Amino acid sequence: MSQVTQNCPQCGGPVVFRWSQSVQTTCPYCSSILVRTDVDLTKVGQVSDYPLDPSPIQIGSEGVVENKPFVVIGRICYEYSEGGWNEWHIVFNTGENAWLSDAQLEYAVTKQIPWVPALNGQKLDPGVMVDVGGAYYTVATITSANYRAVEGELPFQFWDKTVCRFIDLRSYDDKFLTIDYTENPPVLFAGRTFSFDALKLKNLRHFEGWQ
Repeated sequence: MSQVTQNCPQCGGPVVFRWSQSVQTTCPYCSSILVRTDVDLTKVGQVSDYPLDPSPIQIGSEGVVENKPFVVIGRICYEYSEGGWNEWHIVFNTGENAWLSDAQLEYAVTKQIPWVPALNGQKLDPGVMVDVGGAYYTVATITSANYRAVEGELPFQFWDKTVCRFIDLRSYDDKFLTIDYTENPPVLFAGRTFSFDALKLKNLRHFEGWQ
């Protein structure tokens, strides 16, 4: 990936964009939230602090999904009644982007896909089974979460959200759907779950006593 470096309008520090299509990032020096428009960077907010996070994944971690290497370039942190999770923004060596959901030792990689008409009018309560393109998914969880923080590069502006609602659906063979009601109309993401080892992650955070 070719990198572009600009200067933070708040502190003047260098801000590197690893992915040419990134719209938002955070300054690694002053934690300003920056939005890129044409050649300009504009400060739109400030990350006051990041939540305590037990995840070993960090910006710059690398992994592999279905034989395609990727690097982590950003994240959105959410909090809900049972804890929190990260949505890591990842970019493959092909230039495609996706999301690595890291929720309390459960991992899923998804990409945004066009809305599926089969979901129209469905009452998506937990346990309901839905036929989506010939694959059967069961509504697993409905989560209302609070946006907590952002870090690194994102493909869209995401800094002024409050309460976010998600519905996750799973199939028997590890396929995974997420309906994101942060946007109107809602947005659909599809992918599958992976074990931590299957992602072949490296450049991870190290914790004391962890090998």
